[in-house]
Amino acid sequence: MAILVIAEHNNSALAAATLNTVAAAAQIGGDVHVLVAGSGCGAVAAAAAQVAGVAKVLVADAPAFAHQLPENVAPLIVELARGAYSHVLAPATTNGKNYLPRVAALLDVEQISEITKVISADTFQRPIYAGNAIATVQSSAAVKVISVRGTGFDAVAATGGSASIEAIASVTDAGISRFVGEEIAKSERPELTAAKIIVSGGRGMQNGDNFQLLYSVADKLGAAVGASRAAVDAGFVPNDMQVGQTGKIVAPQLYIAVGISGAIQHLAGMKDSKVIVAINKDEEAPIFQVADYGLVADLFESVPELTSLLG
Repeated sequence: MAILVIAEHNNSALAAATLNTVAAAAQIGGDVHVLVAGSGCGAVAAAAAQVAGVAKVLVADAPAFAHQLPENVAPLIVELARGAYSHVLAPATTNGKNYLPRVAALLDVEQISEITKVISADTFQRPIYAGNAIATVQSSAAVKVISVRGTGFDAVAATGGSASIEAIASVTDAGISRFVGEEIAKSERPELTAAKIIVSGGRGMQNGDNFQLLYSVADKLGAAVGASRAAVDAGFVPNDMQVGQTGKIVAPQLYIAVGISGAIQHLAGMKDSKVIVAINKDEEAPIFQVADYGLVADLFESVPELTSLLG
């Protein structure tokens, strides 16, 4: 039994989510192969070959795969998967959520989305109802197509492996879509999904200018800054800062929630954090039910005090 993991990358570096997905594949058991589909992605393939537990790296290097358009990547995955792999795994990222359902449809099997635990080779756990319940799902599909929630698995080591690298000649260019462009938010702070510490603000921040309080704390801690959907919808901060069920799923070592009440949609995106600290003036706020440490206080007094104590 061999398992195919689809690498998440930007053609120059392997994304951390790939390491979590390889960890899930290793728990299923069997040889783990990694597919790197991109353009000018030799460095990514070399990095994938060093990942612990990977037996082989397949490289599809062609302009058609430069931006991982699903219309081009999905047929390639299907061609490789048929008859050769029992499982196809991909990170539950924007790219993974784009091409993986197409792979499942082309293979005529169901997709199992965002697993957080492997029970056996055919049985998995995944969150439902905004994470308020965990479903155990068993699949009898010939090829199991699975997206992996990275926060559910500890990443394997990025070094120590010595996988062989094999070039894939097959190139599929459907010709029905093209990459137009992208706008990438640039920040000197860590990216939300990769940050070890996150400071998030909610509706209690009252306006976007007050987020400067959180930026000051974050800069002292080397942290990323996030927000609840309420803060984003109110226009306080941009969408790419949203943490929650409809935003980014995070699991940092430390999550500090400031002025966030704790709606279930937000909790679904951060409750796997190792340590949760909540600051809210409402002692009945749901966020305190999941917090390891809670401070009932006015954030406009406590946050500046915290900043000063951090030196």
